[in-house]
Formats: sequence, structure tokens, C-alpha cells
Amino acid sequence: MRAELTRERILNAAAHIFTEHGYAAGTTNHIAEHARVSIGSLYQYFPNKDAILAALLVRHIDRGTWTEAADLDLSEGSLQDTVRALVRDAIDNHSDDPRLLRIMIEEASFSQELLDAIDRHGRLRIGQVREVLARHPDVRVTELDTAAELILFTVEMNTHKVMADPRSVAVATFETELVNMVTRYLRGDPGRP
Repeated sequence: MRAELTRERILNAAAHIFTEHGYAAGTTNHIAEHARVSIGSLYQYFPNKDAILAALLVRHIDRGTWTEAADLDLSEGSLQDTVRALVRDAIDNHSDDPRLLRIMIEEASFSQELLDAIDRHGRLRIGQVREVLARHPDVRVTELDTAAELILFTVEMNTHKVMADPRSVAVATFETELVNMVTRYLRGDPGRP
């Protein structure tokens, strides 16, 4: 338990240092100092700052995982409401710290642990989205596995891009346009949602 608390203190300190000073200036010495651990203790948990950043990204991915589809507020409402709940969940999961999100996207080295977390998260979420699509009466696409993968990729990648630089487009505008696009796709309708 103590080891996990120390690991979390190091990750929280790293998130703060990277956000405040940037990745290049965020040295392991600064991180250890901010976490109030010795540099030797930091190295017991992480071999370098790349490993710390990768662990931050794994934590980010794991925090965005639903334990089951019911964790997402998918009302029995319209298809557009269901899609909006999915998009809103992605936005909420990425709105904490745009600077840290941008650093994680731009600087992270892809360790095996990170690749495994991305794969685990992706398979779980695709299955959950597919389950939601299969239950909704207004979904007209026939290839639900492909549709779930396309939707998840589209929502996640675009949300990462917008939330890492929220000045690029207003979040409310982004949400509305993404909801409209995905809803039209699921209805098999190229027109209005």
C-alpha cells in the first residue's frame, strides 16, 4: 500500500512539473523534490522520466475506462442523446488538464505497458459501444463491430486533439458537430441528424 501511495505521489508530482515547466525542463530531480522523495526512491519506481510519462498515460487511459457500459449515462432516449452521452463522456475524461494531455500526446514513448493499456482499453470500449449500438432501435448500420471501432476511434482521437488545444474550436461546437456526424452515420443518413 505504501509503495502504491509513493508511486502515485511521484506521478502527481510529475504531472504538476510537466504542466508547469514543460516536459524538457521537467527533470527527475524536480519531480523527486516535488514528490518529497529521494531521487533514489524515484528510480526504484521509474527508470527515467519517459517511464513516468508513459505511466501517466496508462493512468489516464485506465481512468477513462468504464467498468461496464452502464457507467456511461446512455438514456433510453433518442440516438442523438445516446451519442451525445458518449461524446460528453470522452470530453469530460479529457478536460482536466489540456497542457498535460498535450504533453502526453506529443512526448510519450510507447512502452509495452502503454501499448498493452491502449489495446486493453480499446477492446473493452469497442465491446461496450457495440453493445449499446446493438440495443438501440434507431441504429441502421449492419457491421456493428466495425461501427463501434470507427466511432470509438473518431470520438477519442478528435477529443484528444480538441481538448489538448481547446482554443482550436469551441468545445460546445465540437461536441455538437461530432454528435451530429456520428448520429447521421449510425442512422445511415448523410443528411441532418
